[in-house]
Amino acid sequence: MNNRIAVFVVFALNGAAFGSWAPRMPALAESLRAEPGTLGLALLGASVGMVLAASFCGGVVERVGARVGIAVPLLVGAAALPVIGLAGSVAALAGVLFVLGAAVGVVDVAMNVAGVAVERAGGKAIMPVLHAGFSVGAMLGAGGAALAAGQGWSITAHLGVVAVITALVLFAVIRSVPATAAATAEQPAANGKVARRPVLWLLASIALCSAIAEGGSADWSALLLVTEHGMSQGAAALGYAAFSLAMAVARFAGAWTQNRFGAARTLAGGSVLASVGLLLAALLPGGGYPGFVLAGAGLAAAFPIALGLAGAAGRRADGSGGEREIAFVSALAYSGFLLGPPMIGGIAQLTSLSMSFVAVGLTTALIAPAAVAATRSLRRERVAAEEVRPVVPSGTT
Repeated sequence: MNNRIAVFVVFALNGAAFGSWAPRMPALAESLRAEPGTLGLALLGASVGMVLAASFCGGVVERVGARVGIAVPLLVGAAALPVIGLAGSVAALAGVLFVLGAAVGVVDVAMNVAGVAVERAGGKAIMPVLHAGFSVGAMLGAGGAALAAGQGWSITAHLGVVAVITALVLFAVIRSVPATAAATAEQPAANGKVARRPVLWLLASIALCSAIAEGGSADWSALLLVTEHGMSQGAAALGYAAFSLAMAVARFAGAWTQNRFGAARTLAGGSVLASVGLLLAALLPGGGYPGFVLAGAGLAAAFPIALGLAGAAGRRADGSGGEREIAFVSALAYSGFLLGPPMIGGIAQLTSLSMSFVAVGLTTALIAPAAVAATRSLRRERVAAEEVRPVVPSGTT
């Protein structure tokens, strides 16, 4: 198995883990007798875990390599999945989701580092295609959740099967994932402290807005379709499956779109499409499925392009690097998963879930100006780096 396929499969496994448990929110809410606001607080557990893990794992992945950074936390996350169904309280659910979120956060950084390594080796943009693997996995996970809910499976039994499949597939592909080279003292970062670089803050804002919308669709789409559109739990779970399918298809075309139109135009166009889709899902009777399809397609490019550009911004002269930059952008992006659940739950508590998704739709519109500013900032950094690069006199070695 070549490296590109192996990394694609890892993205799919991470997506399947996420897509499997999120659509079971209606069943969890029913079993815990939790209101939307309370459930939103429980979901903070996963978000806090992802943010904290991504904040500190950049240096770790840089030292141990992407392969180890994927394998260990992915197994931990798989083990945590069936425990979700055993949570007897909102506090217990938050604790389990914290562990799961931390595992997903480390895997996400490590698999993007592996993706950047594959992209560099091939010499062309493939990050959107690799991220399509996440969407394919999320779609399969959501489809499995819909089937399990329709057949009356318990959450524990359903997620236990998901955990076993995840572990078996991981063992089959992990040896083909790029290990990536460990950093040494002789390999300084490309442009100094990551937190001092405006381009990384701008890229993080793009990923942040995308995370709020993507996380909101994952966590709340099923409940929106049940409470506002009158669907059954099984039918409502297909809303996120439709979102994931549209995102996967759009990501398979994302590399071509990025190379043809550029990163800024691709991101801006997707921002408009996602905003329109989320507003349709929120406000139009019967607009749930079409709206989430448009939202998935529009958001497809945001995260992969942002992380791909972050990796490019951290590339060293020897071709390695980017781990800390990807971790920085990922950590700030995950605050979208941290802010999204309580924001959506709080607005829903005061008004309705429909108005929550209106707010999310407006948030995605901010991606367009951030994309223009980020690509310009990265261009300025590259020009500045060229100007300060020492010139080797002719005839010297």
